[in-house]
Parts: sequence; C-alpha cells; structure tokens
Amino acid sequence: MNEPGQSNLSEATVHQQVTDWFHSAWDPSLSLLAWRDLLVDSGWAVPSWSSNWFGRDLPAWADRVAHSAIRKAGGVAVPLGAGFGLAAPTMYDHASDQLKTKYLRSTLTGELAWCQLFSEPGAGSDLAGLKATAIRDGDEWIINGQKVWNTSADHADMAILVARTDWGVSKHSGLSYFLIEMLQPGVEVRPIEQMNYHNSFNEVFLSDARVPHENMVAGEGDGWKVARGTLAHERSFSSQRNADLSPAASGRVIDEAQAEAVEYLKTYEWYPQRMGRPDLVTPQAKARGKINDPVLRQAMMELTSFQQASEWTAGRAKAARELGRPPGSEGSIGKLALSEVARRSNHVHSTIAGARGMLRDGPEPNDEVVAEVLVSTPAQSIAGGTDEIQHNILGENMLGLPKEPSVDRGMPFRDVGGSSS
Repeated sequence: MNEPGQSNLSEATVHQQVTDWFHSAWDPSLSLLAWRDLLVDSGWAVPSWSSNWFGRDLPAWADRVAHSAIRKAGGVAVPLGAGFGLAAPTMYDHASDQLKTKYLRSTLTGELAWCQLFSEPGAGSDLAGLKATAIRDGDEWIINGQKVWNTSADHADMAILVARTDWGVSKHSGLSYFLIEMLQPGVEVRPIEQMNYHNSFNEVFLSDARVPHENMVAGEGDGWKVARGTLAHERSFSSQRNADLSPAASGRVIDEAQAEAVEYLKTYEWYPQRMGRPDLVTPQAKARGKINDPVLRQAMMELTSFQQASEWTAGRAKAARELGRPPGSEGSIGKLALSEVARRSNHVHSTIAGARGMLRDGPEPNDEVVAEVLVSTPAQSIAGGTDEIQHNILGENMLGLPKEPSVDRGMPFRDVGGSSS
C-alpha cells in the first residue's frame, strides 16, 4: 500500500498505483456494496481527502485519475448521485467528526441515497429568501415548509436541508444546514409533471418533520456559508455523471452497478435536449433540404463557433478545479454560455422545422427529439442558478460592480419575509 501524502506524484504514477491495487482487490462476485467497502478502505474512492477520512492526502486531480483508472481496468468506481457528489464533500468540509463518523462512510459506499432540499417555490433564485422553518425542541429541530425541484427525493434515505432558524436577523444570517432523514412521518414527496412529459423532479412537503440537533452541519446560523460550499461542489458534480462500465466486464458487482446506473440516469435522459442538441442541427438541415439556405447557414455557423468557445471555457474551469484552485469566473461564464447555446440551438431548430417542430409524433425520425428540445431548453437558463444570478455573480464578485439595490439588506427577515414568527 502506498504511503499517504505523496502529493508530488504524477498522474501517470497515480494511475498505475490505482490499477495495480484494482487488479489485486477486484472480485466481480462481490456485491456492489461489498466492493465499494473495499474501495473506500483503500483510500482510492477519494484520494484527495485526508487519510483520517478515507483519503490519501493527494491533490484534487487524483480523484479523477483514480476513478478513470478503475473504469478503464473494467471495474466500478464511486456511487452516482447527490450523496457522493454533494452531501459527502459538504460533510467533509464542514461537518463535525461525530457527523462524519455517522454518515460519511455509508455515503461514500452508496449505502445511503441522498437528495437536496434547497429551493422553494416562493423564493425563486433567491435561496437566502427561503421560508422553511426549523424550531428547536429540546434535542431536536422541528421542520415545516415546502421544497421544490428535488431530484431523487422519491427514493432518498437522507437529504441535505437548509431551513430558517432565526427570523430576527438578515436573511443570510438566519439559515442553518441540516442532514434530515427522508423516511419519517411528516415528509411527503410528490412528483412534478414537466411540460416535456418527464418526471425528473419532485416537490417535498415537510410537516413537523424532525431532525436531531447533532445533525446540524457547522453551527446555528452557518447555513448560508455551508450551502455556498455545496453549490460550489454542485457546479462540478453536474459534469460528473459518468456511468460507463466495461462491456467485457461481468459478475454480480457489474450487474448491480448497471442497475444503479439505469435508475440514476432516468432523471437525466432529457438533459441533452435541455442543452439544445446542437449536434442535430446539421443533420436536420440536410434532411429537410435547407442546408444551402444562406440565412440558416449563418445562424448555424454562429451556433457552432459559440459552442466551441464555451467548451474552451469549460475546459479552463475543469483544469482549475483539478489544480485545487477556488471557483473563479469560469463557472458562471460557462453556465451562461450553456444557456446561450441552448437558446441558439432552439432558434435554429425552430427555423429548420417550422410548424412541424410542434409535433411529438411527426414522420421524420428526429421529430420527437426536436419537439422535446423546443420545450426543454428554457430549463437550461434556470437550473443550477438562473442566468440573472450568474450575471450578478460576475458583475459584483468578479468585476467589482456595485451591488443591486436591495430594500432588505441587513434588515431582520421577519420584516421582509412575511413571517408571523
């Protein structure tokens, strides 16, 4: 076993070390959970973490290299979903040792499934304006409120939750962060029917649900700080949905991993359409005999060049994360670029298809896909932080522009949030 803390290792060396370990440990007859127990114990599930908490004290890029090496060797890497991508790194960064001991290992192995309870229907993009309440009752907190756009809430064991614990301070200062059990009385999950006929999200109603005080992450009033950390992880997590398995691999662990991936990826099967499917623009223009239309060709070239530029920006952001640098402007710029690619793709597809773009069951093979693109792309400008929020982040945090006027800045939230508490 390699000594932890070898931060001067090259990517090639780490890749070889992971591959060597994999061939010595791999047993396809194991259950998926048993295999991931071995993976976590080895330190290769999160090698960038401290050796005190299942890691190897390696640089941030080591996680990507380790997971890639395992997949290339024909194995199964870390769990898919918000548990590994959001809950685990947030706990690692902010939770007490008691909470880490209680939940971290079972989250890394995938034994616990997680969801995220942040957004609310009345707060919109203003996460700090949320009104779900947490009231202390001895050694517990009683939670009441409604959350929305909650992926995987219908089968999650646990959730990361932000709720208001103090109405007498400013909206950002009165929030606290909890780990809440989903399978309890007072937690009701309802699926949301989307206009593209998918059911990827849920709304969650919390009615006197309970959370042990020890399940508060950081301290009371630290919820905004912790939530911002989660959102920073979310920007990278959204691009880490790699469920590739070797086609030549077989065994119980592979079968269980394939079933896990199928279930997980159901949520995201319409996401390519949300991003506009620019890859279908040229084939569609050819199929409909419009490829030589000069106005259409100009729009197609503008779309292609803009998409390429946005991919370069995304590459810079990825390189910065792997070097362990704090999030910079690339995240917000990249998010805005994806929204613009989706809008331009929508426009070009509409130009090509005309009125037929409204047909879900048209005669051409891609008619259903194009129809789904046209009703799915608006979501790209909303999910993960609206375009307006990204503009504010860039203007205020990166360019140093004055903050937007706000009547509630510094005011007790009860004076602006409509609470009778």
